[in-house]
Amino acid sequence: MTDTAHRDREARFAEISQQLLPDDLWQRIHDRAADYDERNVFFDEDLAELREHGYLKAFVPTELGGAGLGMHEVSLLQQRLAQAAPATALGINMHLVWTGVAHAMAARGDHSHDFVLEETAEGEIFAFGISEAGNDFVLFGSTTEADPQDDGGYRFTGTKVFTSLGPVWTRLGVHGLDQTDPEAPRVVYGFLNREDGGAEPVGGWNPLGMRATQSRSTRLDHALVHADRMTRSIPVGPSPDLLTFAINANFQLLIASVYTGLAARALDLAVEGLRSRWSAKASESLAEVPEFRARIADMAMEYEAVPPQLATYTREFDALVDHGAGWARRFVGGKLRAVEMAKNVVQDAIRLSGSRAYDAGSELSRLQRDVLAGMFHPAGWDAARPVFATQYLDEQ
Repeated sequence: MTDTAHRDREARFAEISQQLLPDDLWQRIHDRAADYDERNVFFDEDLAELREHGYLKAFVPTELGGAGLGMHEVSLLQQRLAQAAPATALGINMHLVWTGVAHAMAARGDHSHDFVLEETAEGEIFAFGISEAGNDFVLFGSTTEADPQDDGGYRFTGTKVFTSLGPVWTRLGVHGLDQTDPEAPRVVYGFLNREDGGAEPVGGWNPLGMRATQSRSTRLDHALVHADRMTRSIPVGPSPDLLTFAINANFQLLIASVYTGLAARALDLAVEGLRSRWSAKASESLAEVPEFRARIADMAMEYEAVPPQLATYTREFDALVDHGAGWARRFVGGKLRAVEMAKNVVQDAIRLSGSRAYDAGSELSRLQRDVLAGMFHPAGWDAARPVFATQYLDEQ
C-alpha cells in the first residue's frame, strides 16, 4: 500500500470516528465506566449517546441511514470504544455481531438477514442468544428445544447464558434443536421479538469484571419466533453454511477487537504510570531507567503484533478473500492471540505502575478484572488446537 493510500485510509477512519465516536463522547464514556463497574449497573447513558451518534448502525447501508461500514472499520471503532470502556464495547459488540452477520451475508449474495439491517435502521437492538451451559457444539448444536409450529414458526424452550444487552434488547437471535426426526435432528436459527414474551432474565449478575454488560442468563419458555424470522435449518455438527461462517467471523474478530483496545489502554496507562514514578536511586523518572524502558518495550512489541494481524483478517474478510477452511483458524487464532496478549499487557502494566494500580478503584485494577472475561468467549485453546493441527498435518 502506498503512503498516499495509507494516509487516505487514516483520514477516512478519522472522519468516521469523529462522526460515530467523537472525542468528547469517548471521554464521557470513559468517565462513566468506573461508576458503572462499582454500582454493577447497565451502561444506559453510553447506549443512549452511541445510538444518537449512529454507532449501532455502523454496518447498516447508507441507503438505510447507516454508516455503511465494513468489518475493518468497525473493528477499529470497537478498539477505540474499548479503550474508553471495555464493558460498554463488549456489550455493544453483541449487537454488532448480528448486524455484521447480515452485512457479510448480503455482501456474499445471501439476503436472508437483510431484515436485521432494516430493523436496526429503525432503532431495534439485537442481542446474541446463542451461548448455553455445557454446549460444546456451540453453533452446531443446542440444548434449547425448538418446537416447530404449523405456520412455519418455532417455539424455543431453554436457557441462554451471558446474554449481553439483557436490559435493552428488542430482538434476540437464538438457535435450538428441532428433534422432529430423531434420526436427523436439525439446528434451527431465528430471531424473536421481546414484545412477544417468553424470554425472561434469570439469576443474578455479580461478576468479577465486564460488569456493565449485565449479561444475565435468559430463560426461554416456549418463546415464539415467527415463520418469517426463522432463517436457517442445518444438520447437527460442523457443516458449511454461510450463516455460521458469518457468525464465527464477526463474533471472533470483534471480540478480538475489544480486547485489543483494552490492551492499548493498559499500555497507555503503563506509560503514564512510569513517567510519574521517580527513582531515588537513579535521581530520575523510572521512564528513564533502562530496565523499565525495556519492560515497556516488551509490552509494546507484544501489543503491536496483534493489530496488524487483526487488520489483515478484517480487510480480507471485507474483500471476500477465499481462504476456504483456512478462515476457521484465522478467526479463532486472531481472537485467542488478542485475548492472551491483552491479559499479559494488563498484568505488565500493573507491575510497571506500582502499588497505585493495586487500589480497587484504579483503572488498571478494573482492566485486570475485565480482561479475565476473555477466557470465557468461545472458542478456547482446547477447541482451537485441533483446527490448527488438522490444517497443518492432514490437509496439506
